[in-house]
Amino acid sequence: MTKCVLCAVDVSNADGNMKTLQVAGRLAALDDAQLDVIAVVPDYGLSQVGGFFSAEHHDEMVAHATEALNTIVTKALDAAQNDKVRHLVATGRAYEQILKTAERSGADLIVVGSHDPELSDYLLGPNSARVVRHARCSVYVVR
Repeated sequence: MTKCVLCAVDVSNADGNMKTLQVAGRLAALDDAQLDVIAVVPDYGLSQVGGFFSAEHHDEMVAHATEALNTIVTKALDAAQNDKVRHLVATGRAYEQILKTAERSGADLIVVGSHDPELSDYLLGPNSARVVRHARCSVYVVR
């Protein structure tokens, strides 16, 4: 029995997340499981790239991701379902934060999207592939 489903989305690709979120919502509903939706923003930190951004940039990115996540989930599911979803925004490498969050929340299932099937390589994206390889729970990949 599934108690928690973690769905990873990319807020910069809002429309590309619709199917992934809808599948995650249906899978969570099967067992009346908690649905958590995570978006990960990059951590520029002390890297050379980080020097080009203001000190407030990270906070602005998190605020934008939080707002976008709420909008995307409401559009993909509906407002009533969105109220039950835990919206999570993490900072760092996407696959690392997805795996850490799944471990901390006790997720029984991670739902991720793959590359657009129109791409010539027909492969998983690098983050999805790493999640599939390293997750300690089942992973459902939505094409």
